[in-house]
Amino acid sequence: MRILLAAVAVLAAVAGCRGEVPGDAQPAQDGFGIEDGTRLRFRPVLGELPAGPAVGSPGQRQSTNPAAQEAAARALPCAPGEPDALDGRDDPALPLVSCDSAQGTRYVLGPAFLSGADVGWVEARFEAASGGALVALSFTAAGARTWAEWTGSNIGKRVAMVVKSRVLTAPEIQSAITDGATQITGKFTMPEARQLARDIAGA
Repeated sequence: MRILLAAVAVLAAVAGCRGEVPGDAQPAQDGFGIEDGTRLRFRPVLGELPAGPAVGSPGQRQSTNPAAQEAAARALPCAPGEPDALDGRDDPALPLVSCDSAQGTRYVLGPAFLSGADVGWVEARFEAASGGALVALSFTAAGARTWAEWTGSNIGKRVAMVVKSRVLTAPEIQSAITDGATQITGKFTMPEARQLARDIAGA
């Protein structure tokens, strides 16, 4: 599934009637506030390996050496439901080898540049125009500034949203997102979008 990140034309469409301030939102039926700002981390995707069986001995998952990173990625168990040995104890200032246990994709990720403390609100929403569901995020004022700078410099690249050392989703940046209002789009059903929003928020 190709998952994309895009800007929202009107912030109020994500954040509700008080959309002038990113992250300052009123509760909605399928919306969630961030439960614990330390759980969620945003990391750039530096590389990825397709799903497959783990090969080799467990490696150093936070090495800065590219060869060690690749070896650690190949050896990382990534089956559905597989517990993560780091379990959120990774150092956000270092790279991280991780995986999406739902898809089985292994990733080499850069240091974190945003956390859940920079996100004000997450919402699952059905979009009538496309006939599909999406996940909308609104950032705090400080988070929106960092997000605008990062997305503006990384169009066409991917960002991983990581919880407890595992990748929840790794969408592609479609454009600079300057107002903090962001949509994650893909071929989501509404239950899938709702679950992703809940997982991002830690609800």
